[in-house]
Amino acid sequence: MSHFFNVKTLQEVLALADTFSPVAKESVATEKALFRVLSEDLKAREDLPGFSRATMDGYAVAAASTFGASESSPAWLTIAGSIAMGEVPAFEITQGQAARIATGGMLPKGADAVVMIEHTEAVDELSVEIYKSVAPLQHVIEPTEDFEKAAVVLEKGRLLRPQEAGLASGLGYPELPVYRVPKVGIISTGDEVIPVDGTPGPGKIRDINSTSLSGLVEEANGTAVRYGIVKDDPAELKRTIEDALHDTDMVLISGGSSVGTRDYTVEVLSGLPDTEILVHGMSVSPGKPTILARSSGKPVWGLPGQVVSAMVVLKIAVIPFLNRLQGMTRPVRQIRVPAVLSRNVASAQGRRDFMRVSLHQGDDGLEARPVLGKSGLIRTMVHADGLLDIGEHVEGLEKGHRVNVILL
Repeated sequence: MSHFFNVKTLQEVLALADTFSPVAKESVATEKALFRVLSEDLKAREDLPGFSRATMDGYAVAAASTFGASESSPAWLTIAGSIAMGEVPAFEITQGQAARIATGGMLPKGADAVVMIEHTEAVDELSVEIYKSVAPLQHVIEPTEDFEKAAVVLEKGRLLRPQEAGLASGLGYPELPVYRVPKVGIISTGDEVIPVDGTPGPGKIRDINSTSLSGLVEEANGTAVRYGIVKDDPAELKRTIEDALHDTDMVLISGGSSVGTRDYTVEVLSGLPDTEILVHGMSVSPGKPTILARSSGKPVWGLPGQVVSAMVVLKIAVIPFLNRLQGMTRPVRQIRVPAVLSRNVASAQGRRDFMRVSLHQGDDGLEARPVLGKSGLIRTMVHADGLLDIGEHVEGLEKGHRVNVILL
C-alpha cells in the first residue's frame, strides 16, 4: 500500500487541519456560551460605556480648577452636589466647582476629570480642598473608550472566555451565534483490552485509553462519545467506525495503527466509501504509527495503542484539528514555560521528540527533569508536568540548556 508509513512531519500533518470544515452553527444563551466559538462577527450596538464615568471615588471637577493645587496650596472648590450610582446628574458644574462621585458614576456636564478622595478634604457640606491637580480625562472613561457603536468587537472564530461573554452581555446580547460543540468518537481496539471493571488475566490490560483520551477531548471543549472496546475483528471495527462517523464529527481509534498481522485500522479505513488515507506515519516520538484519514469529510485518527503515545499525539496533533472543527480562527496556544534542563538528553535527528518532564523550583528558576520510561507506562504522564519539544534537527540537549516546556 503506497500510503503505508509514508511518514509526514508534524507541521505537514497540522497543515491538513485547514482542509476540514467547522461544524454547524447555532444560537445559545450568552450565559451558556462560555468556551464556545463565535460563528459571526459581533458588533457594538451602542457606545460602551456610553457616558463619561468615574474610575475612582472622589470629586468630579473641571480639571483646570485644580491646576497648581498642592498640599501647601490647596485649591478650594464649592460642592455643587452629589451623584448617586446609576443617576443622570440633574446639574452641571462650572470652574471652581466639584461634585461628589463614586466609581462608575456618570460625570455631570462641565466635568472632565475626577480627583481621588485621598487627595481631598471636605471643609464643610459646601466646600472641599483639593491637594493634587488632575489632568483632563484623568480617572475618567470616555463614552466610546471601550467600544464605539457599530465597531466589530469580537471576530468570528474567537473563543468565548468569561471576559468575551461579559462584553457581549454589556452590549446587550442575550444570545450569541456560535458553532456547536464537536462530538468526538472514542474507540479502543485489541483483544488484550478489557473493560475497566474487569480483572485482567495474563496478557490483558484494562482500557486506559478511552478514559485518558476522553478526558483530553473534554478538556479541549469537545464532547467525547465512547464506543467501547472493539476486538481484533475487521468487520466489527468497520461497523463501529461507521456508527461513530454517523454520530460524531471526528473519530479517534486507539490501537491497530502500527505494523502487525492483527492491526486492521488502515485496511478497514481504506475500505470505507468516500475515504482517503492522508497520513500513515508521523515523524515524532512517541507517536510515529499515527494514521489520519478523511472519511465523508470528517477526520478519523488511528492513534498508537500505547497510552502515552496516544495522549501525546492527541495533545500535539489532534487538538489543533478539534480547534478547527470548533471554528477557531485563533486556536488556543500551547502554554509554554521556560526552564533549565537538569541533565543531558538524547534525541534522533529527523524526528521531533516530545519528552515528558517534571518541573521543580530551582535557584535560577524552574528546572525540567526528564521522566524516563517507555510509552506504555502511564506513570510517565502522571509524573509529568509538561512535554519538552526537541526539534527534528537537534541531536540531543545538554544539561543546563534553557528550554520551553509545553504544560500538560
